[in-house]
Amino acid sequence: MHVEVRGEDDKKKYYLAHSFRRGKKVRKIRFYLGLNLSKKEVENKRKHAEKVLKERIEQYETIRDPFHTALSPKELEELKTLEAKGSIRVLHLNERDWIKFTRAFTYDTNAIEGSTVTDLEVKKILGKNEWPKNRTKYEISETYGVSEAITYIRTTRCHISLRLIKKLHEIVFKNSKPFAGQFRSKGTEVAIVDAEGNVVHRGAPATEIVKLLGEIVRWYNQNKKKYSSIVLAAVVHNQFENIHPFQDGNGRVGRLLLNNILLKHDLPPINVELKNRKRYYNSLQEYQKNRNIRPTIELILKEYTSLKRLIKK
Repeated sequence: MHVEVRGEDDKKKYYLAHSFRRGKKVRKIRFYLGLNLSKKEVENKRKHAEKVLKERIEQYETIRDPFHTALSPKELEELKTLEAKGSIRVLHLNERDWIKFTRAFTYDTNAIEGSTVTDLEVKKILGKNEWPKNRTKYEISETYGVSEAITYIRTTRCHISLRLIKKLHEIVFKNSKPFAGQFRSKGTEVAIVDAEGNVVHRGAPATEIVKLLGEIVRWYNQNKKKYSSIVLAAVVHNQFENIHPFQDGNGRVGRLLLNNILLKHDLPPINVELKNRKRYYNSLQEYQKNRNIRPTIELILKEYTSLKRLIKK
């Protein structure tokens, strides 16, 4: 790592820079130290800057993983067979089933992110347009937003694209967040913190978002006939969550993306239930740290069992 100085005279900007090789390309990242700094000020800021750059390099290596599935060829084939035999396809939803699913998904996917709107209140909001008095307008608008987004993925022909990702975010948060449909801007970084205040995940640097999402799109298009539909959906979802392209709302958009890919391969959607939130987060951690997609696959199959119970009610 080395210090770079840009500008002249009384407008000198100082950066800590580092170059590293990624495949055949050499990439360079910088951290802004300040304007018109003394030698001592540069040294004082350098330690913190080195830590930040190291974290960014680690994030970049993690995000740009070549999408290993951690499943054996035999297991991949078993998943394809499971789908082909109709063990999952028989769960296709009729319109009445879709109403049940939409209500359940809307409740659970918002509750996972902290919404206080209850299951019964979701049913009244979506079914009777009755608003609970003790809930914020933002929670109510996001209830409508998730429901509308489910309708959208049922009708769109697009499997995955940057435009689709932005559209889903816009639909869900158009009446609750000023940045609805907009990726994080330069300098806006995000981190997921657990109940003890520990950072469990940092999103990709904002400057890399478009490039990294583009890689997901390319990977999907190159492999959509190679892998099981469930594997495709799981990998895209987990890679999307690793990137965390939005300032907020990534979990909900990621779960919608997962379902969109399942639907495009003629499979029914899944609902990650609130009661399985810990297992869901653990599966994301296992993928992020060890590139193990198995826990996500197992969770999807478990939720298909729950879907059977839901549509039989």
